[in-house]
Amino acid sequence: MTGKLLWRGMLAGILAALLATLFARVYAEPQVDRAIAFEASHEAHMAGHHHEADNHGDDEAEAPVSRATQKSIGLATAVVLYGAAVGGIFSLIFAYCYGRIGRIGPRTLAVLIAALGFLVIVIVPGLKYPPNPPAVGQPDTIQMRTAAYFAMILASIVALFLASRIRAMTIQTLGAFDALLAGLAAYVVVIAIAQFGLPAIDEVPSDFPATILWHFRVASIGMQLILWTTLGLAFGWMAERCLSSAGPRR
Repeated sequence: MTGKLLWRGMLAGILAALLATLFARVYAEPQVDRAIAFEASHEAHMAGHHHEADNHGDDEAEAPVSRATQKSIGLATAVVLYGAAVGGIFSLIFAYCYGRIGRIGPRTLAVLIAALGFLVIVIVPGLKYPPNPPAVGQPDTIQMRTAAYFAMILASIVALFLASRIRAMTIQTLGAFDALLAGLAAYVVVIAIAQFGLPAIDEVPSDFPATILWHFRVASIGMQLILWTTLGLAFGWMAERCLSSAGPRR
């Protein structure tokens, strides 16, 4: 049964990633192009207009991956791989949780997992390290910024696991509602400690257009919202049909 859920999860993940990519092409890509144009004009201003004009064609030709390739083949490949990976992990989490979290139907459970994934993996880490377009961030700090961002995601996942354990251990003594509050309090404490302990990163140039930054971040959240919503709904529908054909699970 897990194998059947796995390939359905990968299929739902690819579908969700494709829809998120269509949204990105309409709303996020224009902001990326504007940010790249800002970076190019800023470099031209710093290095001199004539010098930049002479070297611009060579820089474009020497770029390892052109912008056109990034928008076409590169984007399609990344979307399929990313969607399949996220969908596969999602299906494994669903297979573990199904039948262990009360009497919840497959579609409800899938939507619940998707909502938690969007909150824990996207929203909470984004409060500390919001997404930034090109021209924001120094090249020599990219490794540190990437490590800090993934550390925030890991802290959020660990906090969720700790919150679920505290709720499970206190539900008999405190009751369902108070145990839920205890778990939420534990999650908030762990996230507060992580956000305080991880380094603060603020590399947005002072003259960077605020509207581009705002629209890019809104588009990035919109992409993730479409991804997780589609994944939860599509996989829930597939899982319900798969499990109903296999019979009830104890």
